[in-house]
Amino acid sequence: MSDFDIAIIGAGIAGASLAAELSALKSVLLIEAEAQPGYHSTGRSAAFWDESYGGPSVQPLTTASGPFLANPAADFHDGPLMHARGALHLGKSEHHMLADALLSDFASSGVRFERLDRAGIEHHVPGLLPGWNSGLWEPDCCDIDVGGLHGAYLRQAKRQGVRLQCNARVQSVQWKAGRWHVSAAGVDWTADMVVNAGGAWADEVAELAQVRPLGIQPYRRTIAQLSVSPAAPANLPLVIGLDGSFYFKPDSGGTLWLSPHDETPTAACDAAPEEIDVALAIDRLQQVVDWDIRRVEHKWAGLRSFAPDRKPVIGPDPQNASFFWLAGQGGFGIQTAPAAAKLAASMIVDTVAPPAGVHAIDYLPDRLH
Repeated sequence: MSDFDIAIIGAGIAGASLAAELSALKSVLLIEAEAQPGYHSTGRSAAFWDESYGGPSVQPLTTASGPFLANPAADFHDGPLMHARGALHLGKSEHHMLADALLSDFASSGVRFERLDRAGIEHHVPGLLPGWNSGLWEPDCCDIDVGGLHGAYLRQAKRQGVRLQCNARVQSVQWKAGRWHVSAAGVDWTADMVVNAGGAWADEVAELAQVRPLGIQPYRRTIAQLSVSPAAPANLPLVIGLDGSFYFKPDSGGTLWLSPHDETPTAACDAAPEEIDVALAIDRLQQVVDWDIRRVEHKWAGLRSFAPDRKPVIGPDPQNASFFWLAGQGGFGIQTAPAAAKLAASMIVDTVAPPAGVHAIDYLPDRLH
């Protein structure tokens, strides 16, 4: 039996970032079910930072994470963790109202947009087919080095004494005599606090702890890497359909990452892509540009997990304050991780300051009870 101040369940980006934030001040156990951290959602991210992605309720966390990602401390990572890309929100003439709504949603946020006419859109997207005349340019969108960010958090956590236990699917979480008793892979630990960073498994972790689930639902999201002709330009922006039906961005070697922006409800699992979703994505791309699809180089699926109101859940459970939620990050867990971890740490340790411009009350689990 080993004693810790805090046991974090899940070593994806949420759990790893919080472990790094807390471990200078608390003894931390980081428990991971898989053989390596980040196997599921973290390792299958589309890897971009876009302030408007996820809507106004997610934007404060994304914005507050930007400075850290752009200029991390030298002892955390050698150089920036995000690089300029730009995003184009693209639609047809009948989608002008969707563009207006997006501008209205972020009117007071400080997120920068520029309206583009057909000529402006063509400047960013070669081979554009007729009819795509509505565009909003979001210049501050960036690519994120997901592996670099996750790895840096894990290294910082290790330097600060975090015990990482992989291949340890949690079997029991019991509250006894004012402490949590956690069992996984035949090993038992105790902790003053359990943090539920279980991603798609967050409600299952809660049920193990006899804490009321919050209705966090996993959804499958599909991405295909395509070889296209002409090759995807290296300076192609992230292109997002205003109607939410696709997004694509360039990858190395002139290939393209493409998603049909699908959200298929599923049980928590090792997600795999469905052929119909890959075919749907390609069909939608062929309605936007006149590029030839040479072959599908690779395809994968990840899980995005949402609370019923689609906002992240960060804070102590109202029934037992020693059970802490860090879940429901949707598809925005990477781009919000620095601020979300800092916010969570500030709610656990009084001496940690919350990120500027982020209000804890917006993300508390109380709202879902």
